[in-house]
Amino acid sequence: MRLLALFTLLASVLHAQERPNILFLFSDDHALDAISAYGGPLKDVAPTPNIDRIAKEGAIFTRSYCSNSICGPSRAAILTGKHSHINGFLDNNNARFDGSQTTFPKLLQKAGYQTSLIGKWHLVTQPTGFNHWEILPDQGSYYNPDFISATGRSRSEGYCTDLITDKAIAWLENGRDKSKPFVLMCQHKAPHRNWSPAPRHYGLFKDITLPEPATLFDDYANRSETLKQQQMSIARNISWGHDMKFKGDNLFPESFTDEGRNGEYQRMTPAQREAWDAAYEPENAAFIADMQAGKISGRDLTRWKYQRYLKDYLRCVKAVDENVGRMLDYLDKSGLAKNTLVIYSSDQGFYLGEHGWYDKRWMFEQSLAMPFLVRWPGVVTPGTRNETLIQNIDYAPTFLEAAGVAIPKTIQGKSLMPVLKGQTPADWRKDIYYFYSGEATHAVAAHDGIRTEKYKLMFFPKTKEWNLFDMEKDPQEMKSAHGDPAYATILADLKKRYEEVRKEYHMSPATVPIHRNPEPKWKQRHANKSELAKKGGYDLVFIGDSITQNWESFGKPVWEKYYAHRKALNLGFSGDHTEHVLWRLLNGELENVDPKLFVLLIGTNNTGHRMDPADQTADGVRQIIELLQDRKPDAKILLLSIFPRDEKPDGPKRLLNNAINEQIKDFADGKRVQWLDLSSIFLAPDGSLPAATMPDFLHPRLEGYEMWAKAIESRIAALTATAEVQ
Repeated sequence: MRLLALFTLLASVLHAQERPNILFLFSDDHALDAISAYGGPLKDVAPTPNIDRIAKEGAIFTRSYCSNSICGPSRAAILTGKHSHINGFLDNNNARFDGSQTTFPKLLQKAGYQTSLIGKWHLVTQPTGFNHWEILPDQGSYYNPDFISATGRSRSEGYCTDLITDKAIAWLENGRDKSKPFVLMCQHKAPHRNWSPAPRHYGLFKDITLPEPATLFDDYANRSETLKQQQMSIARNISWGHDMKFKGDNLFPESFTDEGRNGEYQRMTPAQREAWDAAYEPENAAFIADMQAGKISGRDLTRWKYQRYLKDYLRCVKAVDENVGRMLDYLDKSGLAKNTLVIYSSDQGFYLGEHGWYDKRWMFEQSLAMPFLVRWPGVVTPGTRNETLIQNIDYAPTFLEAAGVAIPKTIQGKSLMPVLKGQTPADWRKDIYYFYSGEATHAVAAHDGIRTEKYKLMFFPKTKEWNLFDMEKDPQEMKSAHGDPAYATILADLKKRYEEVRKEYHMSPATVPIHRNPEPKWKQRHANKSELAKKGGYDLVFIGDSITQNWESFGKPVWEKYYAHRKALNLGFSGDHTEHVLWRLLNGELENVDPKLFVLLIGTNNTGHRMDPADQTADGVRQIIELLQDRKPDAKILLLSIFPRDEKPDGPKRLLNNAINEQIKDFADGKRVQWLDLSSIFLAPDGSLPAATMPDFLHPRLEGYEMWAKAIESRIAALTATAEVQ
């Protein structure tokens, strides 16, 4: 027995040694043109030798794309391997990351990995699945940043990019169990707005003029009319204090916005301020004098803003590159390099003046493209330049396969393991899907689309516009070809493929989580139910729309009879569709809810309000089931058929609900998910729906609730291990 135990222990140690460590180096808003390995126009004036080293000793991917070009959503996609509408983090305005869902760090941790996250998080809730974490609050600060950990909040003096690396190396050196493989996510704030450089880089690029992009003065013609409405223009939207680093009141309000002061300056020590002032104030004074003398205006003013912005941005990149070098040097000196998979990436790209913009969000190439450079000795051939279409939803399954961990079926990305080995499968994707929900920030319109190797198709729902770009003939995306007769066949084929891709990723109005907070009653009910959820202690939870909510009105006597003694919670909301239920479950209504059984009845409003196609409503139901299974793996689900609608059997809503039921019944596995078809219990012998049971042919009255309760009682009693009510 002792020999067997020793052999088992030895085998596990050897297996741990064979599994690679994973170092995920991540920055924020790093454009491909600001990495010299990509060969852009800044490669000679602003080289990044340390990031380039990863490409030289490994591979660089030239067609790497994000699924949603904003900080939080991209991070959520990386953690989960799922698109935003599935992981629930759609934007930075309203979303919060549901940390109870499955993520690759959780799975690696369960498989014996030491997991650590250091730096920018930006997902609202606290990290889960990490043995160690130290994160910046919200966006974090460049100077003397605060860090939050499991033990509290503290401030560190210094420059953020350096400090994050200090903490990462300290964890590798002293904070982990070195007998186990590790995954370290070292995530920098830089070069995010407001682009505040390290003091050692204040003079970088001081006496040179950086090259301008050809599209700096784009007039936004020949494309969607929404482009002219954006508020991320260098000419119109750059701010006086926050972006351009001027002190005091805005002296030229017609040329600069008043959006915020330079908060970084307020955090500095006296010595830091002195160094900052010595670098910026002479330039500021000269500019102000020239403006007051009328020497700078029009395009020359835009050019000045562009130079100030880009120099500060590239100075921030310089610190990132230096600290990437520090991490690579540590791996070499510690002997970890030979068995460590190193990836450098960023949450999305960024506009460096292209189209006259800063920021991201658009599906245009500069923000859609993500850097992806990878080094893995013995696996990735050094010096590889790979043009395979990859996406940030691919990171999670790649890490899992690299570690020998099973990839959950619900992950939407593809493992890059064969691609990294230089063996891209013949059936690899030919297009990627992009979705942006339309935040208020910067007034970028909602849009989605697909990117193939040669073309890009974008759809703008607000204006019902299509844009089509030939990426070979028009790489700067200056003219949409959607109206060009020569592209008619291409447009038709891409539209068809667009619909296919949306279906593959379960994207429809029924699956994109959305709240109804503008409606006071709905908002208040959600707040009340979330508070009830936090109290916990429930064995039985009903989820649905007005039919379920009315257990509290028409069906209340029946509820008291059948469910009051069962520690039951009613999460039914009048008027809800499947997408509203998804939002509620992602935003508080499951927070402390761990029942024995969920009873799910949802979808009839998808029919009644919009006449959604059956497959879309079914997809919404599927997503709810998968969400419940992932977050509450010990609970059973009793899936009920959608109740009949329309008085007659051939009524259009009845037929549609029947079609939905035919699809959703297949979601049951007879174990964790059980199916119960209740349609017939409400119907007369001729198939009609009696008004006495449902006066509006939708909502049961007291008699209907009694029929419903009796029909499901034996199943509920069995699944909750309670006595059956007679």
